[in-house]
Formats: sequence, C-alpha cells, structure tokens
Amino acid sequence: MNADIVVDAKGLSCPMPIVKAKKAIDNLQSGQVMMVETMDKGSVNDFQGWVRQTNHELMSMEQENGVYRFFVKKA
Repeated sequence: MNADIVVDAKGLSCPMPIVKAKKAIDNLQSGQVMMVETMDKGSVNDFQGWVRQTNHELMSMEQENGVYRFFVKKA
C-alpha cells in the first residue's frame, strides 16, 4: 500500500506514536494516507481508538518481525 507520508515511531512507547501521528496527519490533505511504524504492542488499541475519535480511517494494520504498520487515511 502506498503512503503519502511515513512516520517512524519505532522505539517509542505510548502515547508518543499517537502524538507523532497526529502531528504528521495535520500536514496531509483529506484522503491522503499516512503509514506509521511502531514496535509498541499497545499501539494496536491506541490507533483503533484514535481513528474512531478523529474520524480518520484505519485502512489496514500489519505486523512483521515486531514492527506494527498502520495505514491511516485522513478524514
């Protein structure tokens, strides 16, 4: 999946991946896609809750070798 911006939040723990994601997505236009990479297991629940609160769309989530990737489309 292609992303308009990639946010590297690997090595950060809650709430920093969400903080970095919010700052990055604020720079996107509606409909653009952001990919966030993190190693924090808690990010799975954090991102699901965050997109519900913000009306962004969690298009997909992947996990590979301890890295979680979230693809979020800006509302």
